[in-house]
Amino acid sequence: MRPTDREILRLAFPAFLALVAEPLFLLADAAIVGHLGTPELAGLGVAAAVLQTVVGLCVFLAYGTTGSVARKLGAGDRRGALSQGIDGVWLAVLIGAVTTVVGVASTPLLVAAFDPGPAVTDFATTYLRIAFLGTTPLLVMLATTGILRGLQDTRTPLVVAVVGNILNVVLNVLLVYGVGSFDGLGIAGSALGSVLAQVISAGLLLAVVVQVARSEQAPLRPHLGGVRGAASAGVPLLIRTLTLRAALLLTVYAVVLAAQDAAGAERDLATHQLALTLWSFLAFALDAIAIAAQAITGRALGAGDVVGTRALTRRMIQWGVVSGCVTGVGLAAASPWLGVLFTEDAAVRRLLIPVLIIAALGQPVAGVVFVLDGVLIGAGDGRYLAWAGLVALVAYLPLLLLGALVGGSVVWIWVAFAGGFMAARCAVLLHRARGSAWLVTGAG
Repeated sequence: MRPTDREILRLAFPAFLALVAEPLFLLADAAIVGHLGTPELAGLGVAAAVLQTVVGLCVFLAYGTTGSVARKLGAGDRRGALSQGIDGVWLAVLIGAVTTVVGVASTPLLVAAFDPGPAVTDFATTYLRIAFLGTTPLLVMLATTGILRGLQDTRTPLVVAVVGNILNVVLNVLLVYGVGSFDGLGIAGSALGSVLAQVISAGLLLAVVVQVARSEQAPLRPHLGGVRGAASAGVPLLIRTLTLRAALLLTVYAVVLAAQDAAGAERDLATHQLALTLWSFLAFALDAIAIAAQAITGRALGAGDVVGTRALTRRMIQWGVVSGCVTGVGLAAASPWLGVLFTEDAAVRRLLIPVLIIAALGQPVAGVVFVLDGVLIGAGDGRYLAWAGLVALVAYLPLLLLGALVGGSVVWIWVAFAGGFMAARCAVLLHRARGSAWLVTGAG
């Protein structure tokens, strides 16, 4: 096996298991809530779209931190790497506190923006208002995970992810359905169980980072300049992520727009939620290679190794294509049976099959997209990623509108998403990777 492949596997395999575990929070929620009823599942879909958008906008706390910490590590400044990472954690706490207050207060408005119908609105509002309480722990998890990945440690996040998901499943089952004389809280119990699991997971990751920082005598108090610098460096990645979340939110809105009536909207939203959850599951699995790319690219460029970075990028693209083919074949093969795991609604099960087939066909392209995204994030090329995200979003909008108004089906909406949007992202990322403007060396 090539040395590059061994390095990729050393980082990517634990990251793969951890990233697969992360979507299990939503998969477990979908499986447990789905058996309460279709309106509850549709409500979870709306709430999850909002929550994933809010938290997803702050993914720079993990991705940006991984690249910057790895650069300083490659340059031989381990203490500086940890100091910069700690500032990122304080930034996560600040953003999380503000987001929690604003999110809880604006929950009814956020749900109403989707106009999902009275029954679905009630369930979505209940879930989202409670789930917002877990925002700060989620953001702290992102920041601390980014630090550990930058230090080339992907095993610790894996252990915490496994523990967190086991707790999530146990707490969800107990709080949703109850035990003994306790009748359960329904969909509210699902949200509460996830929040408790997130708090415990964040505490475990933070404890590890603090221990490592103390061993390197890195400061634990917030440094205003460092926090401000982390926020400034995250702006381009925030814009990049905003374009991705905008595409997902507009896709949800298009599903409602394409529906013929309230019953159709409920069925299509439930189908879309299941398909998107499974897509996210596979996307996070593909992102494991991108995580390795972030860590290795940042370290290599920090050490001034341009030739090695080029070789890594070529190899990563090959890994992305192969991984996408494997996940695509697996999803297509399992599509007739996956619906049974999440819902008892026969109409949702039937509609889910063609949607998953389309999602499967888009997996090889998605593999390349995630890999190149990771390479450029590791290189600190956030400004280009921001512009590339805007270009891809603009290209996607007419295709999405065509799928909603002309196709009039969630199936055609997924053709636009898995085909048009991902193809546009792939084109702009490949264009950048062929050039050399992103190959900037040094610790900064």
